[in-house]
Amino acid sequence: MKIIDSHVHLVQYIAGTGAGGELRSCGNGDAVYASGEIVPQMIPAQFGGEQVTAEQVLAIMDENQVEKAVLLQGNYYGFQNLYTYDAVKRYPDRFAGAASYDPFSRKKDQICRHLFEELGFKIVKFEVSTGSGLMSNHHTLPLDGDIMEEAYSYADEKGLVFVIDIGKCGSESWQVEALRRSVLGHPGLKFVVCHLLAASMAQEEELKRGLGLLSLPNVWFDLASVPHNCGPDQYPYENARSYLKLGKEIVGADRMMFGTDLPSALKKETYENYVNYIAKSDVFTEKEKQMVFYDTADKLFF
Repeated sequence: MKIIDSHVHLVQYIAGTGAGGELRSCGNGDAVYASGEIVPQMIPAQFGGEQVTAEQVLAIMDENQVEKAVLLQGNYYGFQNLYTYDAVKRYPDRFAGAASYDPFSRKKDQICRHLFEELGFKIVKFEVSTGSGLMSNHHTLPLDGDIMEEAYSYADEKGLVFVIDIGKCGSESWQVEALRRSVLGHPGLKFVVCHLLAASMAQEEELKRGLGLLSLPNVWFDLASVPHNCGPDQYPYENARSYLKLGKEIVGADRMMFGTDLPSALKKETYENYVNYIAKSDVFTEKEKQMVFYDTADKLFF
């Protein structure tokens, strides 16, 4: 079976920003916020240092028969736009890359022109979460308000794919109603919502409601970190499989895409298990697995 990982991060160096302020390496793959909070194994030990390189990711992909990957951005590691651009340029048959920017930047017009018109990124990624996204170091803002509307409109005008992480279910950034209004306002813009809405096992009703509201013809979902969000659990992640089943029932298998959230997905687990909890389950038919693992992401991103 051919596979595309729709949610991967490269890390040139840890340069994150979150609710705890700036996030920087403190050695051995760990990082520390300005608040003093330690993030252990932010770069898992198997990467051997403070980076996650294109070549390291390709080696993991090859070991697991993954043909392509989508390189996303986020405040957690810090934006890695040029590092991602370089990887896509060197390995265009293996990677598609998303760019990110802060819409509060005074020179955002110049930034967007450089990233999407000069460098040619075709995907934009927004993490708006309160932990390590836009709302972690800016005020809470409506996902259907003027600031985000400007970002949607630019992406719509330029024909970009709009990838958005709205944070953990229950947080101030988890605004499914507002996101629905924005999606309906841009029927020609393709939206990808990360982490199957990042619900825990105690939030099944919220997940059902959110998926129902976002079951729209121009919305897809990646499955990155679903086993983690549904934890504590052990492989083969029956908790996560139950949420995949819900997703299939509400939005359809053709709206769901395999993704891992590498490198953080490998802190305590293997890449092989992330593949096999779906590949070896009976949640999807073989035809549906082909869509989840490859076809949908191939059409959207490549």
